[in-house]
Order: sequence, then structure tokens, then C-alpha cells
Amino acid sequence: MTEAEQEKAPDLSALEQEGEIAADYVEGLLDIADIDGDIDMDVEGDRAMVSVVGLKGNELVGPAGEVLEALQELTRLAVHRQTGERSRLMLDVAGYRERRRAELTKLGIEIANQVKDSNEPKSLHPMTPFERKIVHDAVAAAGLRSESEGEEPLRYVVVLPV
Repeated sequence: MTEAEQEKAPDLSALEQEGEIAADYVEGLLDIADIDGDIDMDVEGDRAMVSVVGLKGNELVGPAGEVLEALQELTRLAVHRQTGERSRLMLDVAGYRERRRAELTKLGIEIANQVKDSNEPKSLHPMTPFERKIVHDAVAAAGLRSESEGEEPLRYVVVLPV
């Protein structure tokens, strides 16, 4: 496969197939764990989105989303096993990622404003790649730049003055 083929965005039907494979996998996990929940599938931009809705409790999210991150990785592996392609699938449970996205966008804007006022760089606490991306986007929208520093799992965002 050439570099151009690798960089080409996946087509809609391939993303829908990813979503279907992931939804079947997650539904199987829910059945095994005897957890009631409904599965929603969508495609946003260049990734398949699978959401588990209608759950009671946060056992599939875990502290700071740790269980959700693990489930997402398992689901991506299941998709990879069937398609042979690396998956960028996003899994959400009970709206956790959407709530977290709103919180982190607000945080990114607040930190950007603090850095603008102080003209000093500011470091944030360690975050997952998903969380860092949201903060980077919010900081960029506020007109500043940011960088990720450190090594996983302690990688964090530093917001820099202009």
C-alpha cells in the first residue's frame, strides 16, 4: 500500500462497517455482562462512533473513564481483527465523552485566557490523547498554541503565550 493510499480518508461504507462490527462486539459484551443498554451508531468526520445509551450506573465508564478507554481499545482490536485495518473508532458510554468534551473545551478556554492575562505558560494535569486533543482545539480556537509534553500515561498539555 502506498503512502497516498494510507493517508486517504476511509470511505463512508468502510466507516459504517467499522461501526457495525463494533456495535456487534459491544452488544456481545453487554450480553455477557448481563447489562441492559442500547447501541447507537454514527459516523462523524473520519471516524465511526458507537454509543451505549440507556445504562444505569457508571461501571462501564469507571474512574476518570478508565474502563471506557479499555473497552474502546478492545473494541478497536475486534474491528481490526475483522477488517485488517487500524480503527479510529470512538466509543462512548452514557454520554461520558460528550460531557467530558464540554468540560475540557471550557477548561481549554479558561486556561488560554489565564495565559493571555499572565503571558506565562501553564501546564495542565496528565490527560488521555482524546482529552488532550479537545484542549488543543479549544486553545487554538482562543488564538494561542499548545504542546503535549511528557510520556504516556503522564502526558499533559502546556498552553503557551503568543
